[in-house]
Amino acid sequence: MSKEFVQASSMAPPHFLLVTFPSQGHINPSLQFAKRLVRVGAHVTFATAIHAHHRMAESKSPPVGLSFASFSDGYDDGIDKDDLDGYMDELKRQGSETLSNLIASNLENGRRFLGVFYTTLLPWVADVARSHGIPSTLVWIQPATVLDFYYYYFHGYGDLIQSTSDNPSVPIQLPGLPPLMACDIPSFCNSKNVYNFSLPFLQRHFEILLEEAKPRILTNTFDALEPDAIRAIDKFEVIGIGPLIPSAFLDGQDPSDTSFGGDLFKSSSGYMEWLDTKPKASVIYLSFGSISVLSKPQKEEMARALVEVLSHPSVGCFVTHCGWNSTSESLVCGVPMVAFPQWSDQLTNAKLVADVWRTGVKMTPNELGLVESGEMKRCLELVVGDGEEGEEMRRNARKFRDLAREAVKEGGSSDKNLRAFVDEAREAAE
Repeated sequence: MSKEFVQASSMAPPHFLLVTFPSQGHINPSLQFAKRLVRVGAHVTFATAIHAHHRMAESKSPPVGLSFASFSDGYDDGIDKDDLDGYMDELKRQGSETLSNLIASNLENGRRFLGVFYTTLLPWVADVARSHGIPSTLVWIQPATVLDFYYYYFHGYGDLIQSTSDNPSVPIQLPGLPPLMACDIPSFCNSKNVYNFSLPFLQRHFEILLEEAKPRILTNTFDALEPDAIRAIDKFEVIGIGPLIPSAFLDGQDPSDTSFGGDLFKSSSGYMEWLDTKPKASVIYLSFGSISVLSKPQKEEMARALVEVLSHPSVGCFVTHCGWNSTSESLVCGVPMVAFPQWSDQLTNAKLVADVWRTGVKMTPNELGLVESGEMKRCLELVVGDGEEGEEMRRNARKFRDLAREAVKEGGSSDKNLRAFVDEAREAAE
């Protein structure tokens, strides 16, 4: 290699590959992470499966320094939702091959990735990166509390956690975490849950991390939100870089960044104009993410009783499934929540909202698992009413809004953490 090439390479911005699972809940925070990397001086190639890549192509133009690529998951026309186990196997098999080809092709053209980032459920990406001699880093898109919980599940506490199904009223205590009841634990770890396709991939994440000399995880949280959970496990370093929310609602560095920018679904229009006609804190917003499906009886009960929307001053309450993206958006916008978790990490997130941060209340279903209209009315009146509990939730919501914005502004904890990570990666490559 010539001296001139070495000098040019050292002067060029660091180039990272970011690989994300092809679902909206993964793409949203991943795109915001990519934009953050670009803002601290890196170039990023954002890669996801072909079918998601094609749908993302309809979104607005990316910032300079961010480019897009794709790999095959074997379902280039869309995921077969009726065979998740088969899909995950094919994603690993074909994804490994085509992603490896992508890395090799860039290298042949003189573009070597300084590092590879990958999101939850894609542990095989680390194996691909390792085969090319490139360091990799897991980007955990859920809270640190849930990361810790899964670690404990696979490292000594699995039987205790499984026992909660037989003793739903008895809390368990895990190091660095709040007491958790059966209704608070991620659904994949409940012995009665049939949707456990993700467990082998989560376990593989930890196996890969523990094989590394200096395992680190970048997490979609911030130091002031989960100080204990971030430090709970001494086997690896958990680094808060969140919340991964559009800049316009956080640090304001990019006022045009008002959406995640990677929509897989057709967006609606006109709702902001409608909100403009409503008094401050007078609207109750209901949203249950891109995957959750509610039963007809549940929809009927709810009939009795989305980030741009939450940031509107007319919105006074958010009825949410407590997916981590939605929860983070609500925290950033200072809007109190009525939690209606469905599955996965949503159950734990709702626990944090209601009992740890106290920025909302969790609805309690009846013995049939149905949240009745009376329970929804009780929770809504509690959050938006004039009582002391509602006022405390609103105060806490405003407090965490301010802390979130402080974390991502220049010199804040998440900003410093990300800049230090990129600087260290650059120095290690020199």
